[in-house]
Amino acid sequence: MRGGRWADSHPNGLLAELGTALPVVGDCSFNKSQSHCTCSLLDLENRGNLFQCLPAFVFELRGGNLEKYVGFASNTVEQPVLDILQTLQVTKIVFGDLLVPEVLLAAVMKLTYYMRITDIEFESCTLLGNASWFQMDRLILPVSSLRFHNVTSASLANRDKDFTHLSRWLETLQNLTVTQSQVTYIPCSVGKVFRTLRYLDVSENHLQDHSMRPSFCQGAFPQLQVLKLHRNNLSSFHTMCEMLRHLEKLVHLDLSQNDLLAISSSSCQWQPSLRIFNLSTMGLDHITLPLPPNVEVLDVSSNNLHALDLALPFLKKLHLSNNRLHAVPSAKNYPALEVLSLDGNLISHLPRDELQSMRHLQSLRAGRNLYNCSCAGASEIQALASKESLMPDWPQDYTCESPSHYQGTLVKNVPASVLQCNKAIVIIPVVVLLVLSCLAGIICFARHKARPHWELGI
Repeated sequence: MRGGRWADSHPNGLLAELGTALPVVGDCSFNKSQSHCTCSLLDLENRGNLFQCLPAFVFELRGGNLEKYVGFASNTVEQPVLDILQTLQVTKIVFGDLLVPEVLLAAVMKLTYYMRITDIEFESCTLLGNASWFQMDRLILPVSSLRFHNVTSASLANRDKDFTHLSRWLETLQNLTVTQSQVTYIPCSVGKVFRTLRYLDVSENHLQDHSMRPSFCQGAFPQLQVLKLHRNNLSSFHTMCEMLRHLEKLVHLDLSQNDLLAISSSSCQWQPSLRIFNLSTMGLDHITLPLPPNVEVLDVSSNNLHALDLALPFLKKLHLSNNRLHAVPSAKNYPALEVLSLDGNLISHLPRDELQSMRHLQSLRAGRNLYNCSCAGASEIQALASKESLMPDWPQDYTCESPSHYQGTLVKNVPASVLQCNKAIVIIPVVVLLVLSCLAGIICFARHKARPHWELGI
């Protein structure tokens, strides 16, 4: 009996069984539209409103100390309780703001073997002590995604046995996130356990160049496709390139908000598999090193770049927001470009012909620049904006910087008709007509004077 039908017909029995077997206490609220249940841990047991959470797909437990439930770890869970667990629909569990003894965590993790849980998250938790994980030897859990955010725990050093007992499961884990958790390194042996991991986010930790070398040793994370190292203590672009070269399936690399040295010439070649490269908010004022040859998405926003002159033939998305650019990058360097972000720069005009030569361009963000709203400048921007859905930030982010009488005016409100903007178009033809009229008069007069007297009737 699956899908919660047993629970619907036997709610009292289910609550009684779960109440004696699982340390779930406190007040619960259920968001029916999101199938999300949140329970706050209280000092006094109160399971009366837990029943409403039985249909939940997401279960969240927050606030408290689970040390008093540590005895649960040594209890044998009866088969009827395991049968009940199999009927629950929950696929994700979130632990937040909790003190969790690791021995209790080990017991709870073992129970997921009998459930449908694919995602487990820990937010602002402290894991206490160490636990023996031998009971999970040879178990393959259904959990494919594991997330730790702002979590404190014992060091990973000298815990090879724990990872050995967990290896059957960790070998199948797909996604791992460990952020703001003071991670300084990942042992090489641990990296080798994650044989099928596709996604690894270790952002906002304390990783450094030298400490990362063992973390990404040969054989570690062989199937990794996404690696996020945002906001660590990395300092050498060349070292990152050398250290990650063996990740032959890496597609997405995020090095943003690290104090990497300015990217200059280097003998290191990035792996051809890289398609998405994030170098935003790094204080870069120039980039001369060849980037991954097949890169399709490049984010160098929020730097100090004055120009970007790199030939990237496969690039589809280029994010240059919040730099110090004075001009639009050359179209010939990016023949496949589809998305271009130039907002928040020092650009005074948008060259219509140059941008229209980007034949695949579908989205252009170019607001918050210093636009010169002379007739030609305003008309070019207005002509670009007339193309449906090309400029998603139009018109509110496009204001004039000059001339002074248009400063602060929305570009769309600047008069830009042909007659108003190109007075020469009117003046020149008038002058030409006047000149021609004068010439015609002179010619007629000359002919008149040259006629014989008898033709004039004299």
